Amino acid sequence: MTHASAHIGPELLETRLQAGRHTLLADEPASNGGRDAGPAPYDLLLAALGACTAMTLRMYADRKGWRIDTLEVDLRILGTPEARHILRILTLSGPDDAGRARLAEIAERTPVTLTLKQGIAIETQLAEQTA
Repeated sequence: MTHASAHIGPELLETRLQAGRHTLLADEPASNGGRDAGPAPYDLLLAALGACTAMTLRMYADRKGWRIDTLEVDLRILGTPEARHILRILTLSGPDDAGRARLAEIAERTPVTLTLKQGIAIETQLAEQTA
């Protein structure tokens, strides 16, 4: 089961994240009241999508026996809060044009891509208060 947690103290926006065995730090830039000690939440969201995209495409290419010299995934959130979208630009070298086109198709079906496109229910509960 995938698991993560976040802990923030009483004064700063700096947030310690635990994702499995890994500890990360998130923060907001100074312009939003943080100290820019780590990526902001939307940066982390894009990083997760980018990692999933790169890993999925690498696994697919490896299974097909396709050599990938470079694979870069550039991501940006564009639009307004009411109409946001993610622009994903793949920079690939190695596969021929047909292979590159196939990898672009596969990028549309990575696990994180599908989760974001379909949406996901979020249930919020309060834990029991400790003394």
